[in-house]
Amino acid sequence: MIVRSRRARGATLALAATLGLATACSFGPPDPDQQGAPPNLPTPSAEESAGAGAEEPGGGSQEVATTVLAKDLDVPWGMAFLPDGSGLVTERDTGRILKVGPESDANGLTVTQVHRLTEVKPAGDGGLLGIAVSPKYKTDKLVYVYYSTATDNRVGKLTLGGKVQPILTGIPRSRDFNGGALAFGPDGFLYAGTGDGTATGAQAQNPKSLGGKILRMTVAGKPAPGNPVKTSLVWSSGHRNVQGIAWDKTKRMYASESGQRRSGELNVIAKGKNYGWPRADGAGSDTKLTNPVFSWPVAESGCSGVAALEQTVANACLLGKRVYLLTITENGTVLGTPQSVLTGEYGRLRGLVTAPDGSLWAGTSNQEDDGDPGPEDDRIIRLVFSDGGAGRS
Repeated sequence: MIVRSRRARGATLALAATLGLATACSFGPPDPDQQGAPPNLPTPSAEESAGAGAEEPGGGSQEVATTVLAKDLDVPWGMAFLPDGSGLVTERDTGRILKVGPESDANGLTVTQVHRLTEVKPAGDGGLLGIAVSPKYKTDKLVYVYYSTATDNRVGKLTLGGKVQPILTGIPRSRDFNGGALAFGPDGFLYAGTGDGTATGAQAQNPKSLGGKILRMTVAGKPAPGNPVKTSLVWSSGHRNVQGIAWDKTKRMYASESGQRRSGELNVIAKGKNYGWPRADGAGSDTKLTNPVFSWPVAESGCSGVAALEQTVANACLLGKRVYLLTITENGTVLGTPQSVLTGEYGRLRGLVTAPDGSLWAGTSNQEDDGDPGPEDDRIIRLVFSDGGAGRS
């Protein structure tokens, strides 16, 4: 068992705007899309430095511009966006929901606590995890959260400032494998990624358990129409620990897999498929199981957040301390070799989400015991890639 202790630290929120750009490229905020107006981003620093680059499959170099939007956070976990383009960010251990932007001051985007869940009982990897904004937020004002109590993991709904109402309880609770991914799919239903919750993988292959699954539900927490089994929430099974889910423009679904013994995975998720844990760790030969679209050694992955934009799927990694960029073909295969960016620059990276303006927001996770926090940790970082990668230059 890994014993974690809480580091004493101040709760002061601050903001920073540190922009790294390659001198050969110029970057600007992309045009807003239908999800809302982009936030009012900080003015770049007068001092510019070389941006992080990645070798593309054809041998070219892809540059990334990074802006620190918020700092001095406490293990930020889930991220989602309101219609005005501001971000909602959960803190795992404090139970706080923070609003980042769209307003700004001389330092950059403003950060405000808009809610605190006293029902959350953090320990290990459990706490306040995923967050999703209702597709009807303009009229219902609802936000959905995935959170841990002392006995289970739950999905609940709330209005900011109001009391959380559980819609799904009984997801297995453990110290290190609690899942936590939460997002609305293109079909309008709510998806949750859960952890197996055991050391042996006993829950992932049990169709009656909510552990080690991706669940698909209505906003009332009931099985969604079209699920593999009409009376079950289970959409897919055989998962170890799903902390990130996303869909690309073709409505293809992706999920990360962490906590396995040998490999970290990125999976393409399909209705009713079995992804193998604990019978498989990475790609295998059993035709009854679905292999990952890509896998990495554990030391280079331990990935969590997933984001998709155009033909790029990105995966943020804790142990690997990087973001992987994968170019996905129309038939769902990886073109070339996944590329790494930000390797070692910001430490452990957990949250990752596509922002309304076409950039990516990533969250660090250095304030937990496995991390090595710097003076500004934890941070929310905005990424824009050039040369056809994620975001638009």
